[in-house]
Amino acid sequence: MDAGGETTSDIRTVYGAVSGKPNLDPTRLLCFKVYKRRWFVLLVLCLLNCSNATIWLTFAPVADQSGQYLAVSLEDINWLSLVFMVVAIPLSFGTTWMLDTLGLRITLILGSWLNMLGALLRFLGTLLPPARFKLQFPAVMLGQTLGALAQPLIIFAPTKLAALWFPDSQRATANMIASMSNPLGILLANIISPVIAKTSAQIPKLLLAYAVPACITCLLATVGIRSGKPPTPPSAGAESSGSEPFIQGLKLLLRNKAYLILLLCFGCGIAVFTCFSTLLDQILCVKGYSNDFAGLCGALFIVFGIVGAGAVGVYVDKTKKFTEVTKIGLGLSTLSCIAFSVVSLMPHQKVAVAAVCSLFGFFGFSIYPVAMELSVESSYPVGEATSAGLIFVSGQVQSVVYIILLQALTKPITESPLSTCGDAVLSWKVSMMVMAGLSSFFTCCFLVFFQTRYRRLEAEEQAAHGTRENNDTTTSYQIVEN
Repeated sequence: MDAGGETTSDIRTVYGAVSGKPNLDPTRLLCFKVYKRRWFVLLVLCLLNCSNATIWLTFAPVADQSGQYLAVSLEDINWLSLVFMVVAIPLSFGTTWMLDTLGLRITLILGSWLNMLGALLRFLGTLLPPARFKLQFPAVMLGQTLGALAQPLIIFAPTKLAALWFPDSQRATANMIASMSNPLGILLANIISPVIAKTSAQIPKLLLAYAVPACITCLLATVGIRSGKPPTPPSAGAESSGSEPFIQGLKLLLRNKAYLILLLCFGCGIAVFTCFSTLLDQILCVKGYSNDFAGLCGALFIVFGIVGAGAVGVYVDKTKKFTEVTKIGLGLSTLSCIAFSVVSLMPHQKVAVAAVCSLFGFFGFSIYPVAMELSVESSYPVGEATSAGLIFVSGQVQSVVYIILLQALTKPITESPLSTCGDAVLSWKVSMMVMAGLSSFFTCCFLVFFQTRYRRLEAEEQAAHGTRENNDTTTSYQIVEN
C-alpha cells in the first residue's frame, strides 16, 4: 500500500516498452501500479454509455405518443433514432484521433457535456408553445443530434480506458463492464419509456426523466475525472499506449492482414446484430407474434447477452484465449442466427423463438468486448481507440447496407390471417435467408483465415522480464510511492 492509499499490483521492473520493443536502458525502472480511482472512471463511463443509449432509443418504444405530441409522422420519429447512426460514421475518425491524441479525460468530458446538453434541449424543446413556429420537433431533433455527436466519444472509450487504467489481468473484464452498459441502457429505454409515456401528454415528463441522469453524470465526469491516465501505468502496454501517430497507425492497420479480416468479419457480426434489433418486431408480427412478445424477445436478447459477456470477460482475463473465444462465440452466434431465420417464419412457436433470441444474445454480446481486445492485441502498438473504433465503424457501415438490402428483399403478402403488423404485411423469408447466409460466409472466413500474435501481451512480457541480450544484469525491483 502506497502513501496515497493505492494498492500496488504486479510490481515489476520495466525497461520502457515502446512500439512493442523494450528499451534496454537498465537505469530506467518503472513500477506498475493500479489505482482505486480506476473504478470511479469506469463507473462514469458506464453511466455515460447507459445514459447515451437511453437518449438514443427514447422515442422508439413510444413512437405513436411521440408523433402525436410533436405533431409529426412516424417516419420523422424514426429519424430521431437514425440520426445516431448517420452522425456516428463520419465522426468516428475524429473520435479515434481525439482518444489516442488528446486523451481519455478530454474526450469523456466533451462527450458528457454533449450528452447533457442534448438531453436538456430535448426537454426544453417540448415546453415550447406548439402553435407558434412549430419549433418543438426541430428542438428535439437538435437535442438528439447533440446526443449523436456524443455517442462515438463514449462508445469508443472502453478499450482505451481498460488499457490505460487496468492491469492485464482485468482489461477484458473492464472492457466488458463498460461495453455492456450500452445494451443495458437500451434495455432500460425499452422499459422506462412505455411506463412513463402512456399518453402523448407525458412526453415532456419522459424527457425530463432522461435529462436528470445525464446532468448528474456530466457533473461526475467534469469534477471527478482529474486525469486521462493514472500517475504510473498498470502495465507495459499502458506505458506505450497510442505510441504510434494516428495517420501512421492507420497505415499499419491497412497492412495488417489479421486486423483486416477481423475488421470485415466481426463488422458483419455487429451489422447482423443491428439488423436483428431493428427489424425484430417487423419480422415476428407477420406470423402473429404480438409487439409485447417481440419486446420480451428483445429483452431476453440483451439480458442473456450481458450475462454471457460477464462470464466470458472473466474467463478471457484468466486465460488470454482471445482468438479461441471469439471464434467459438462467432460460430455459435451464426448457428443461432440460422436457427432464428427458421423459427421466426413459423407461427405458434413462442418458446422456440424466445430460446433462440436468448442464445443469440448470449453468444453474440459475450464476444463483443473480447473481439475489441483482440483488435488491440493484433494491431499493437496502434492506439486502442483507433483499432477498436474502426471495427465499430465497419459494423455501422455494414449495418446501413444490410438494413437497406434486407428491406429491399421483402415482398408484400396479400393474405396473412395471423399478422399483427397492421396494413403493410411483408414476407421476410428471403431476407432471413440472406442474413443467415452473410453471417455464415463471414464467420467461415474468420474461422479459416484469422490467425494473429498477441502483440501487446508479447511486448508486456518482454518488458516485464527485461532482456539480457545486451545487459548481463539481474532483474531489480523497486517500489515507488506517490
